[in-house]
Amino acid sequence: MPNSIIHKLCIVVALTFMVVSPFLLANTAQEKGRAIAEEVDKRDMGFGDSKSNIKMLLRDQYGNERPRLMRNQTMEVTGDGDKSIIVFENPSDVEGTAFLSFTHQAGPDDQWLYLPGLKRVKRISSSNKAGAFMNSEFAFEDIASQEVDKYTYTYLRDDVLDGIDVFVNQSDPVDPKSGYSKLEVWIDQARYIPLKIDFYDRGGRLKKTLHMKEYNQYLDKYWRAHRWEMTNHQTGKSTVLLMSEWQFNNGYTDNDFNKNSLSRVK
Repeated sequence: MPNSIIHKLCIVVALTFMVVSPFLLANTAQEKGRAIAEEVDKRDMGFGDSKSNIKMLLRDQYGNERPRLMRNQTMEVTGDGDKSIIVFENPSDVEGTAFLSFTHQAGPDDQWLYLPGLKRVKRISSSNKAGAFMNSEFAFEDIASQEVDKYTYTYLRDDVLDGIDVFVNQSDPVDPKSGYSKLEVWIDQARYIPLKIDFYDRGGRLKKTLHMKEYNQYLDKYWRAHRWEMTNHQTGKSTVLLMSEWQFNNGYTDNDFNKNSLSRVK
């Protein structure tokens, strides 16, 4: 085989690996970590909008369980983070409660909570983002979309999780008001989707672990986990989110994410 053909084949093979594993182009652990995070974000761009139903299961340290039903809708925003709204449908003590989030690529997110019992909209301050979302093991900052520039990154290692080849990335929050000192994220090497996240508190101790399971693909491109399991290692409590009935291309606009109309969301 002529040398020129061999050379061209080598270039094709190299370019193929560049597309599949962009972190191979990076030199330092920080560059690799950032490249992996950017690829995760890139592969989820362009979905437009979505909606789904959510069943939340609150479990105490003794295994007692309380269910809640919610619905969620999300819209991408060009040049910024996502807009999303979650509305609680039952039980009666939380029915009508609505949570609105405007995630930003950089800087604090804007979040509001409508409490029907008080008939008022409460703004969630950035200093309270580490607080529990509706008595669950998810914090307010966990609910927002995770924009790349909200963290700095370090690639830690390759690993295997439940038989799947993964990258393990460390994400350090940029915001000093975050409730976490760092996150360790297990990312599927083939699909670039997160499978597991360890959350460490401000003292550097392991606080929570999130497992994302039962992924389905939509629009031949976008992966969505149908089961989210958050376990708090410090309290023994856990919260499970069961997602269902995903729909895309709903035609949402900014008017569907209006804090002034939270009380009228049905």
